Amino acid sequence: MRKSIHTRDYAIFLELLIGFRHRAGLTQTQLGQQLPFEQPAISKIERGERRVDIIELKLICECLGVSLQEFIVELQRRIEKNAE
Repeated sequence: MRKSIHTRDYAIFLELLIGFRHRAGLTQTQLGQQLPFEQPAISKIERGERRVDIIELKLICECLGVSLQEFIVELQRRIEKNAE
């Protein structure tokens, strides 16, 4: 079985995460300053080199001004749209 970080769904996850960061008007450095991990970790996450657990995702979402629920709903919508 292929690792989930190498799937189209994970690519959609990363695109969404980066998109929400851009919409929040934050650089990786600015986001990292608000989190318990800094810019290098944000960069690795966005490149798919470091996985994000659900607690980290919740923290990231809070910094980006989006609820975890809103993020997941949008992720599911995009994954389903891509499957059509």
